[in-house]
Parts: sequence; structure tokens; C-alpha cells
Amino acid sequence: MTTLSVPDFATHRNDIAGHPIKDLASKFGTPLYVYDIAVIQQRIADLAAFDVIRYAQKACSNIAILDRMRRKGVVVDAVSVGEIQRAIAAGYTPGGDSHEIVYTADIFDRAALDLVVEHGIAVNCGSPDMISQLGERRPGADVTLRINPGFGHGHSQKTNTGGQQSKHGIWHSQIDECLRRADQHGVTVTGLHMHIGSGTDLEHLSQVCEAMERVAGEVGRTIRSISAGGGLPVPYKSDETYVDLAKYFELWDATRNRLSEKFGHRVQLEIEPGRYLSAESGSLIAEVRSVKKVGDNLFVLLDAGFNDLARPVMYGAYHPISVCAAEGDAADREHVDAIIGGPLCESGDIFTQREGGFVDSRSLPICRVGDFVVIENAGAYGFVMASNYNSKCRPAEVMLEGGEAKLIRQRETFQDLIRGETIPE
Repeated sequence: MTTLSVPDFATHRNDIAGHPIKDLASKFGTPLYVYDIAVIQQRIADLAAFDVIRYAQKACSNIAILDRMRRKGVVVDAVSVGEIQRAIAAGYTPGGDSHEIVYTADIFDRAALDLVVEHGIAVNCGSPDMISQLGERRPGADVTLRINPGFGHGHSQKTNTGGQQSKHGIWHSQIDECLRRADQHGVTVTGLHMHIGSGTDLEHLSQVCEAMERVAGEVGRTIRSISAGGGLPVPYKSDETYVDLAKYFELWDATRNRLSEKFGHRVQLEIEPGRYLSAESGSLIAEVRSVKKVGDNLFVLLDAGFNDLARPVMYGAYHPISVCAAEGDAADREHVDAIIGGPLCESGDIFTQREGGFVDSRSLPICRVGDFVVIENAGAYGFVMASNYNSKCRPAEVMLEGGEAKLIRQRETFQDLIRGETIPE
């Protein structure tokens, strides 16, 4: 298992994976999302000990990214009709025993249920009602259950997916009800899934493993697979670390082996990373459009805002930030404390903020209009959460692969923005 060292988060940068930032901005414009495929491939390799790597595509769902995941043997999780259709468009085969696509959700909307039944897509049920609804349409189906073990953990309360305040998963004391519903329709529970939040550490993980083993014992020997869920942390600051992957696998492998011995057949072990595979691959490049003093504060305002990257305003998320000088080298400039913000008509349009909306400054090389700011580790929950707020067009996306910069999403236009809108007579 790979031993990972925390990356060096420099405050100045001239290139991304050997591609000059100024050239990328000149060719594709800004704001611009850029993904280094080599980083994704390395993160896939980190998890090779697991039987199945199932990518939580909600983290970064461009079909080119999904295609490259597929080529490396990674299968996908889908949480909506759109994500099922994305997976199919990227070359994944719906239905069948390989379960290349699994629909994981807490409900079936009507369109999702129709599509799941049409394609025979495997389902990971997050509520008892889903078992009955699927069983009525597809009697005899196999399902997995997403279990809420009664506790959660996350880097933000908004990313905590376990415990009584989370809507996610089937409450751990409702297993009997789920099995009764399954029996009514000949549905078989063949797998279990637990995910308690993003940023899981080993202490919480051991509790999840214990809960998984306990619930699997209640369900019985129909269990053929267990999923460790996701939540693997990636460092956004120099004092943060990766989880010990060897220990992480060891805990889950021991749980799987005990269940395999108990049931008399090998239980497959899945992991479901999202952020871990894509976060560090992505950067958001923006141009500095204004540098101004407001009282004692220095604001550096970019052409990218929370319509492009929402994590800071949603979670108070910290992202490494670096400066690329339009002229000369930012490494030669004095550092100053600056607040990095965007163009939106919103006070919350600040990239350097803590949870609760508290504004922070960042020590960075002096910025000038025309320079570029790179917001790093933006490959997860970046473009996928982008919006058209303030009638802003969403940015282009570029993939860096084999020494080439390849456009994988065109920048939106005004016509894209108003498509579907009409002015009635």
C-alpha cells in the first residue's frame, strides 16, 4: 500500500503538471478548471488492495474523467438519473452481474425508478421504502442497504452523513423491517454499505467496522459484499495528513475475513472514494481583476466566484492558493496578507473564509491586475457544484494528459444560459 507524503503547498506557481498557467489561461480563458489525469491515476493505484474501487462521481462527473476512471477498472456510484446517464455516456454498461453502475440514494424519484428498472441497475437502498418500491416493479431483485450506524463524522457538520441528524441511510435498528419488506417481494439483501462522512479518521473507522460486522450478522449469509464507503481525507493544509491507507485496509480486510468465515463464502470488499480520487487533480485558474484597500484589509478580486467554487461559502472550506505573475515571477515578490474574493453581488463571495462566514486573509505574493490566482485541490465538489448565479456562465474544463491540454467542456455562453426560457404572449 502506498505511503503518502503531504504535498508542498507553495504560494507561487508558474505551471500545472508542466503546462504554463499563462498559456492555459491564454488558450482557454478564465475562470478555468484544469485536471491532471496523472494524479487521478496515482490515487486509483493507492487503493489497489480493495476488490472494487467504486467512484462516487458526484465529486467530479465530467464524462471524460469518468471514461479515464473506467479505463483503469474503476466502477461508479450514481445518485441521480443524470449520473446514471453520465455513466452510460462514458462507456459503463448498465445492469448485469458486474454492477458497473450502482444507484445509491435515499429515495427513488419516479424517473430514477423507471430507469433502474429499465436497465436492471443495481440499487443501494437508503430507506426501507426503496425496498418496497423496487420490489413492486422488479420482484426478485438483489439489493444492498446503506446503513446509518447511529453516529457520524465529517470535516463539517454539512458533510456528516451519520447519526440522528443525517437524512442518509437506513437506521441501524430497522434491519428487521427491511428484511420483512424484502421477503414480501422476494428481494434479497446481498450487500451492506456504510459511510459516515467526509474526512473519516481511523478511530471512527474502527467503530464503522464494528457496526458493519454487527449488521451483517443480523442480515445473514446472503451478504456477498460490503462497502467501506468513502470519506478518505486529502490534505488541504501543510499540517493535515492522509489517512494511513495500510491500516485503513487492514481494518476493513479483517472485518471482511471474519464475515467470510462466518458465512462460508468470500465476501467482496468495496471502497467508494469520491474526493480522494479527484480533489488533488483539479485547479481553478482565475484572473486578478482588482486589488483594493478597504480599511485595513487588502482585497484581491478575481473573475471567479462562488458560482464557480462553492466549497468555501458552503463549508468554510480551506483551499491552497497560489499566485502566477503575468509579468516576471511571483516568487520574487513580497508577501502581504490578502483576502481573496470574487465578482458576485454577495458579501459571502470570499474564497478565504472559515465556516460561519468569518473572513480570513492569506499571506500571498503581492498581486497585480492581470496576474493569475490558482485555487488548488479543487477537483472535487468544484465544477459539479457550479451555478449560474448572477447569470454567470459556467467555466470551461481542461484535462492534462500525456503532455497535452485537452478541452473536455466548452465554456458556457449566454445562449446556453437562457436555453429553455421563454417569454409568453
